[in-house]
Amino acid sequence: MAMQADAIEALIRAALPDAMVTITDLAGDGDHYAATVVSEAFRGIPRVRQHQIVYAALQGRMGGELHALALTTAAP
Repeated sequence: MAMQADAIEALIRAALPDAMVTITDLAGDGDHYAATVVSEAFRGIPRVRQHQIVYAALQGRMGGELHALALTTAAP
């Protein structure tokens, strides 16, 4: 089952309340998304760890409901 963009955004915002989140459906199929997440929580943290934080926010949905997510993360 595909995942809606607003559901992805809600999960990320729940974990990172200050985040500016932009979700783009890359293929129009609800399975392949790109996300840009900008949060103060990322300041001073390596990019790999930033991505791990976002993936953890998705609560295990990667590889199931959500097939692919291209991430761009940054501190403001």
